[in-house]
Amino acid sequence: MGASAQDGAHTARQERSPVRKNIDVEVETGVIEKYRRHPNGNGWVSGKSTVQPSAFISESAYIESGAQVGRESWVGPGSWIDHDVVIGDKVFVGQNVHIGEGSLVSGGAHLGSHVRIGRNVRIAAGVRLDRDTRVPDGTDVAAGNVGADGRRSHGLAA
Repeated sequence: MGASAQDGAHTARQERSPVRKNIDVEVETGVIEKYRRHPNGNGWVSGKSTVQPSAFISESAYIESGAQVGRESWVGPGSWIDHDVVIGDKVFVGQNVHIGEGSLVSGGAHLGSHVRIGRNVRIAAGVRLDRDTRVPDGTDVAAGNVGADGRRSHGLAA
């Protein structure tokens, strides 16, 4: 085999490196958190979280420890589900969404892309949050739609 053929074979072997199935990440407290790939979508899931097999976790999404993701829910790319968050069944979470620690997103909710939800927020079943919506810490969001300006009929403060 000539020099260029050997170089090409070596390059091809490098490109076929195995996909990571587990990672370890050091958190602020110095504790090592272990993550594994979810079989449906290949997203990163803490070993201390509960994600239903029928849920889809996009490859670049993270589910932190203590979080729960219900049946047939969908978590988009770049999204981060923080510690102790509960996501009900059939919830849609768009791309680059952050759901703050201790929050609850009830079944059938739809969170558009780039939504930011604070800590300890309660989102009722069927609520639809439009793209770029911000929900402050401790807010209870009742049924209906919320626009990016935070205004809607059920009283979410603007």
